[in-house]
Amino acid sequence: MKPVLQTTPNMDVVVIGGGNAALCAAITSAEAGARVLILETAPKTYRGGNSRHTRNFRCMHEGPLSVLTDTYGEEEYFQDLVKVTGGKTSETLARLAIRSSQSCLPWMQQHGVHFQPSLSGTLSLARTNAFFLGGGKALVNAYYRTAIALGVAVIYEANVTHLELDGDVVTAIDYDHNGKSSRISAKSVIVASGGFQADTEWLARAWGPAAKNFLIRGTPYNRGVVLNDLLQQGVQSVGDPTQCHAVAIDGRAPKFDGGIVTRLDCVPFSIVVNRNGDRFYDEGEDVWPKRYAIWGRLVAAQPDQIAYAVIDQKSIDLFMPSVFPPVVADTLEDLAVKLGLEPAILRQIVDQFNTACGDTGAFHPTELDGVSTTGITPAKSNWARPISDPPYYGYSLKPGVTFTYLGLKVDETARCSTDQGPIKNLWAAGETMAGSILGQGYLAGFGMTIGTVFGRIAGSEAASHANS
Repeated sequence: MKPVLQTTPNMDVVVIGGGNAALCAAITSAEAGARVLILETAPKTYRGGNSRHTRNFRCMHEGPLSVLTDTYGEEEYFQDLVKVTGGKTSETLARLAIRSSQSCLPWMQQHGVHFQPSLSGTLSLARTNAFFLGGGKALVNAYYRTAIALGVAVIYEANVTHLELDGDVVTAIDYDHNGKSSRISAKSVIVASGGFQADTEWLARAWGPAAKNFLIRGTPYNRGVVLNDLLQQGVQSVGDPTQCHAVAIDGRAPKFDGGIVTRLDCVPFSIVVNRNGDRFYDEGEDVWPKRYAIWGRLVAAQPDQIAYAVIDQKSIDLFMPSVFPPVVADTLEDLAVKLGLEPAILRQIVDQFNTACGDTGAFHPTELDGVSTTGITPAKSNWARPISDPPYYGYSLKPGVTFTYLGLKVDETARCSTDQGPIKNLWAAGETMAGSILGQGYLAGFGMTIGTVFGRIAGSEAASHANS
């Protein structure tokens, strides 16, 4: 049995996790005068959780703000969220996140984050999302520099195993580090350690055997250990274990940590077929940022959890490519062979699609153009042009899980509760509580919004409790 050592002095605030939400919480607590410790499961070189792979932050603004153009008001933002979640959201918490996002952007800049103009093409985000200069890794590094300058302590490779909950108070935190078990206490505890998606056995219990074929696009360190520990002790949960942020990624991506570069953005200009050669959903239903997050679940429902996107030469430069080059062939039949599809079936499906395409003169790749099919099911509502110009290109698609939505239920102050009432010194932020707002679906950049807003709220509340 590992020896139990008191290796760390008791702290005002302990933050469990090392990504965006955790860092926002730690910085906010430290600026309020609290002694703060971050326990990050990952090694230093992999610190930052899924935030390392992010690119942008969705932000409400009532006029031009930093790199953001025009306006993006609360109601439009909220309706965008309702559309992708099907109304499965807490309106109170959602509107809190949306309204607070406007003040977050200057706060982020004040704490070392730099922004760049929006990328062009299918993303269509210049008005709604601010892109990080240097990506999520640059954001994470900037926040760590800020936190350390404020006196925040960080222990890497600290595997938190248990939070001791005694009634309505967390009295101790157990973690493993360097082969030894340690126990510390804190006046306030913030859980920002993500979902359970990297525990593929847990995924399989929720989804069934199909989950074994899923890829995990984010960190392999988000295994839900702390989440499970708290749920077992009666901390209130929120969300469905089968709901998650899952997108279609390149089927050649690694099992873990492939990140944003493995995402495939070609779908709006493709037809997508399953391994039997059948189309199964409208590829042009809406602009890509409002629809890309449904494709992970759509592909997950197909045989062997795999699908194939097929495009031609005139569309190959209209989207950001995956890190992997496409499969290419001079004929559809040769492409089918290379993808493992039946050539005659792929030819038949493409011919039917091409016949259903109408006048393509109004084609516009960055907005809804109404260029649609007629007479086939499923229809393609926008960007429906014949796939007829060789060479032809194909990508395999698999479900890529970013984070799961089963999490800790919180209130407007980010506080956690049991059925007996609020826990006096426990808060949650980021992906570990995002299911409070994301019942299903996803909106590009909104995970960073949730993490930033509720990280700051949790940090402020935790420091206030510790200082009282």
